[in-house]
Amino acid sequence: MFYKHGFREKHQYTIFFLICVIVIYLILFIALNQLQYPPTTDEPHYWKTSLRFSDSLIPSLDLLRNYGELNTPLPFIIFGGLEYLFKGGIFSGRFINFIISFCMTCLIGLPKGKVTKKSFLSVCGLLLFPYYLILSGRLYTDIIAAFFVLLGFWFYNRSQHILSSSAFILAIASRQFMLAFPLAIFVVELINYSIIKIRIYRLRKAVNSRQKENNAEVKAIEADYLAKNRIHPIRWLMPLIASLSIIGWLVLFEGIAPEAGMTARAVPAVQQKLWSIDLSGSWFILSCVGLYFVIPEFILFRSKISWSKIITGKNCFLAAFLLFLCIVFPLTEAHGIFIRILRFIPNDFVKNILLYILALLACLRFSRFNIAFFILFIHCGLMMKAYPWDKYILPLLLIFWYLKSRKILDNQNILKLKF
Repeated sequence: MFYKHGFREKHQYTIFFLICVIVIYLILFIALNQLQYPPTTDEPHYWKTSLRFSDSLIPSLDLLRNYGELNTPLPFIIFGGLEYLFKGGIFSGRFINFIISFCMTCLIGLPKGKVTKKSFLSVCGLLLFPYYLILSGRLYTDIIAAFFVLLGFWFYNRSQHILSSSAFILAIASRQFMLAFPLAIFVVELINYSIIKIRIYRLRKAVNSRQKENNAEVKAIEADYLAKNRIHPIRWLMPLIASLSIIGWLVLFEGIAPEAGMTARAVPAVQQKLWSIDLSGSWFILSCVGLYFVIPEFILFRSKISWSKIITGKNCFLAAFLLFLCIVFPLTEAHGIFIRILRFIPNDFVKNILLYILALLACLRFSRFNIAFFILFIHCGLMMKAYPWDKYILPLLLIFWYLKSRKILDNQNILKLKF
């Protein structure tokens, strides 16, 4: 009896969490007419493309070069493969997104197999992002891409770098801008590896100045440094390999997307020329992060504000630089739920002030040089080639809430260059 009571006491919150998640997804499933509703928005042409991949489980090279979409083809291969195997129509593709979304929610909410206060609140923050549940029941490519990114970080946190790299390669094969995530890991790990090598070099010089026979001592200290900081070339080599997989797609497409997709779809002007960029897309993403992550995190976790840490010379310079970007590169066009909300504000000046404040919140929140900073920085850089749309921060939010649930979002990932 004691054992049963102890087990129930230990796992009651986990069981309660799972019941809540199951109920939420059951309500979503029913609300979406068991995923049998007519195709909407981009689904018709996504489904048409998926059918082109349903003739065989292994697509031809010619089909991979020309399939009439702007993003990399793995989701369409998956949707087409499901149709080839089960003949379930558009329902099968929607259902796989639905199941993947449920699994991601549980993965964030149950770190190490049990729910915690931080993981529960992190799931609440994720579910507040409207696109997460909306896209979970549609034949869109975002959920599959986000899943492989989450899987990449899940393996990375377990130091399973080959599996992590493989997951990131699949993520990039689903959406090009998933490149931001392995690239951020590569930058952090390479900086750490370089710092350790510099430390060892300095140590060698110091030991050499004291004695001549020092090989054994230096090797012992090197091994100790590397072990303590978990530094090994594979930690930056594998995310680099994953990042370089984008080159294969650029070569295959002879550009950033298939030529058939560039002609069949309405291509943003910024994507029509290789070297064209639009900085307004970058700071708009910052505004979305401020709205959909920084504010919910502040409310859910009751974060305390330290004005002495906020009002600094660095942050004042950051605020001025961001204001410069917002003025020189104004947001003239965008898409998404956030933009629809902004339309209720009649004054353009007030809209721009609101966007600036939200972007500044994101900058201040992620001003520390850690992996979260580099994810956001590189993601914003890639968004200079994308049409401004708040949907594109889905994988970013997913990883931020995952790291938050694991209590490692604010870890100082970059080592300091000192003994």
